[in-house]
Amino acid sequence: MKVVDIIRNSKGTEFSFEILPPLKGKGIKSIFEGIDPLMEFNPRFIDVTYHREEYVLRKRADGGFDKVSIRKRPGTVAICAAIMNKYKVEAVPHLICGGFTKEETENALIDLNFLGIQNVLLLRGDSIKSEPYFAPEPDGNRNSLDLIHQVVNLNNGIYLDEEPSGTNATDFCIGVAAYPEKHFEAPNMLSDLNFLKRKVESGANYIVTQMFFNNSKFLEFTDHCKKMGITIPIIPGIKPITKKNQLTVLPKIFHIDIPFELSDAIEKCTDDKAVRQVGIEWAIQQSKELKNAGVPVLHYYTMGLSEATKQIVTSVF
Repeated sequence: MKVVDIIRNSKGTEFSFEILPPLKGKGIKSIFEGIDPLMEFNPRFIDVTYHREEYVLRKRADGGFDKVSIRKRPGTVAICAAIMNKYKVEAVPHLICGGFTKEETENALIDLNFLGIQNVLLLRGDSIKSEPYFAPEPDGNRNSLDLIHQVVNLNNGIYLDEEPSGTNATDFCIGVAAYPEKHFEAPNMLSDLNFLKRKVESGANYIVTQMFFNNSKFLEFTDHCKKMGITIPIIPGIKPITKKNQLTVLPKIFHIDIPFELSDAIEKCTDDKAVRQVGIEWAIQQSKELKNAGVPVLHYYTMGLSEATKQIVTSVF
């Protein structure tokens, strides 16, 4: 079932979460171990992240070095199929621009369509760690707008190769990302909202936000969206802080603000066990407030670890 149909048919706030593919060489068991504890709460869909290549230097016999591309977390499409087969719940693969040509993206979408996967979350993706800014692959999608256009074309039976006739149209439900505190590359919030509106006008069906820790920022963001005519469902993304070093790591990576009340409580913790409890309690309060505000879904970033999320949803659902 499409995410928008799940929301349309729902009688209240639904529960969903996101997982990471395991590192190359690890088995599917680690994925199931992260999902199993959360199934009692009836998640309506599970997102699976997609990861671009990274580069390493490998020494040659002559003493020189070769720059080699590797994928540390492959398997998103197969993991989605395994989730749907084992749990009978919708899986939502992320698709990104970085590291993929349009043809590779089209082939991935064809595979997803063959597997009966109806939902995709479309993202530009991050730059390679060694590069100061994002650069698309030659003949790759430059940004999420390009990626949306490619999926919409497939939904209309338009493939990259113009020769085939009588092609089958796909029917993907398209999710996109949004940033209640603005994308770090956007010059201001208004320009970021305008770009989001372009994504909606291009064919996006629902929105999932970056994590945030201040509900007022999310609610202000949704109000701005309504005023701009963005009426598709907006799903808040929630992540509990579980380690003290995340006070500096999360703002640096995700360009988000952590409220003083939360950071002060964490700073006073003597170990990460105490930090974890503070983070869980904060996320519980966030979730209850958002549920009372009538959000369609509460979406949790588990990072492959389910115990903290289980404690939160036990109190919320």
